[in-house]
Amino acid sequence: MKLNSTNILVGVVVVLILASMSLFVVDQRQVAIVFQLSEVIRVETTPGLKFKLPLVQNVRLFDSRILTMDAPEPERIITAEKKNMLVDSFVKWRIVDVKQYYISVGGDEARAQTRLMQTVNSAMREEFGKLTIHEVVSGKRDELMRVVQEKTDIDARKIGVEVLDVRLKRVDFPVEISESVYRRMDAERKRVANELRATGNAESEKIRADADRQREVTLAQAYRDAQKIKGEGDARASALYAGAFGRNPEFYAFYRSLDVYKQGFKNKSDIMVLDAGSPFFKYLKGSGRDGK
Repeated sequence: MKLNSTNILVGVVVVLILASMSLFVVDQRQVAIVFQLSEVIRVETTPGLKFKLPLVQNVRLFDSRILTMDAPEPERIITAEKKNMLVDSFVKWRIVDVKQYYISVGGDEARAQTRLMQTVNSAMREEFGKLTIHEVVSGKRDELMRVVQEKTDIDARKIGVEVLDVRLKRVDFPVEISESVYRRMDAERKRVANELRATGNAESEKIRADADRQREVTLAQAYRDAQKIKGEGDARASALYAGAFGRNPEFYAFYRSLDVYKQGFKNKSDIMVLDAGSPFFKYLKGSGRDGK
């Protein structure tokens, strides 16, 4: 009885071991290749629990998600203007044919990325050579990346890989020419600034001259209007004086004499030497108590 229990236990363990060697799980983020004696037997692309022959067959899993390949160093590329540019880029890719991927690069992700990087660089050099710096940086950048992605994808399909996108992170001048470019840019900005200052000074002088001219015109017009008003006032005063004189000449003469006396004896220190019979004393002679 004891022997039977041991045999059963050993049998159960053997069955569990064989089961564990016969079953494997494919994650939804993976695809699997089943090998038999190093030969590809089948490809498992759907997730779930899968079966294989123990000891005879083995399984290798591959990532089916979208992967990113980032260039380790910017590449030096020449534009249509024969200008060197440093181009930093990245690529989005994934495995679409895992069997072809295994046959082409042995399932080695590093080898696949090396192949893709060579293809991307070749396509970029070809397309950059057709464009100017301005077109690369702004005008035709999206079209450039689309063409590079299409060319890279055609070659990538040969190793079972799909290239989804190629993007530029940075486009810059090499270090050895950056300083000269910045100096030229600085000189150009200074030249433009000086032109703007000169234009501003000319405009300011023009505005000042126009303001001075308007000031002189305004003052002249004001003086003219003032003289006109003054003349009209003097004419009206003369008319009033003439009218008053015409009504009572004697009173007008008396009033004018009083004004003259007032101005003549304005200060106590004033001295006037006149003949006693001078008309100046006409209205002073009759200023006695009786009012004559």
